[in-house]
Amino acid sequence: QVHLVTSGGGSVQAGGSLRLSCAASGRTFDNNLMGWFRQTPGNEREFVAAITARRGLLSYADSVKGRFTISRTNTNNTVWLQMNRLKPEDTAVYYCAARTRSPIMMQTTIKGYDYWGQGTQITVSS
Repeated sequence: QVHLVTSGGGSVQAGGSLRLSCAASGRTFDNNLMGWFRQTPGNEREFVAAITARRGLLSYADSVKGRFTISRTNTNNTVWLQMNRLKPEDTAVYYCAARTRSPIMMQTTIKGYDYWGQGTQITVSS
């Protein structure tokens, strides 16, 4: 079992930056996949970014490429999402997610993840 705790949400003006963090506890943080999703009212949860543990493979949604950076440390089981040049359309509830079952390969859909953190609201004003 993996428990994910997300922090760092808030409000910012367009062009600003925010950083989200996700701390994992429980099962040993071995080879796994950590990702970020976001959701707006009435819409499905959408993929934002993900990173694997061992090889550090990265994937980003086209809408955030060049603006968001996902990173992690396996020492203290934390994943971050650095969000720069934020836009009003980035406004959403952001969720951290983890996959621990094999195969550990890049996943960009909800079904690809086993555990979810609580959501944190990001609001970007124009």
